[in-house]
Amino acid sequence: MLNVEYGSSSHQKYDIYLPKNRTKDTKVLILIHGGGWNAGDKSEMDAFKDFIREQLPEIAVVNMNYRLADMNHPPYPMQINDIDNVVNELRKKAKEFHISTEIGFIGASAGAHLSLLWSYAHDTQKQVKMVCSIVGPTNFLDKAYLNTTNQDLRGLLDQFGNSSELLKEASPLYQLTSNAPPTILFYGAKDPLIPISQGIDLRDKLMELNVKHQFTLYPEGGHGWVGIDLMDTSLKLKAFIQENL
Repeated sequence: MLNVEYGSSSHQKYDIYLPKNRTKDTKVLILIHGGGWNAGDKSEMDAFKDFIREQLPEIAVVNMNYRLADMNHPPYPMQINDIDNVVNELRKKAKEFHISTEIGFIGASAGAHLSLLWSYAHDTQKQVKMVCSIVGPTNFLDKAYLNTTNQDLRGLLDQFGNSSELLKEASPLYQLTSNAPPTILFYGAKDPLIPISQGIDLRDKLMELNVKHQFTLYPEGGHGWVGIDLMDTSLKLKAFIQENL
């Protein structure tokens, strides 16, 4: 089912792909696109959707759009509220769709940030069984961010305002607890937008809190990667989903 509406905004739509032989135990993977919180579209996650449908055909896939930030609408909490709405709707329709209420997330860039934040701080029903961050920001109070001279990066961060309390609240690193779901992280050492401290600091805290996790840093990876590195991501992600979802 494509472009299922979950709100009045033109961006509040999702696609859902239901396996043919599904049961009430069929798990759901929710995909969240990137785009700096103010751009992007669910179609950018089609490669992940196709990969899951081919490699893990027993899993239902939800590929969602969310309202994009602008001058008058900051990303947080608006986009977290959109994830709330989708998850609540999936829970209400679990019988109708013939699926489980247990979910996982795969997010890229800004979508990875939202996936981590929702999983760590907003999963009140404890539905999330695993979360994957591909080059997702994790800490808006990182000195590498606060002291950046990169104007494009500065513009992205300024969308969240300058209240350190709000920046902390919107940072997955500070919302992580020992009850967090299994987490798999992928980062590129040459990423111009995401300092490697974003992935490493979250990995260290996952370790400290004894949360099940995997962390991969590709030495030649940027804000995404291809070839052997991408194949490595695919293999690790598939195994992690199979083990945890």
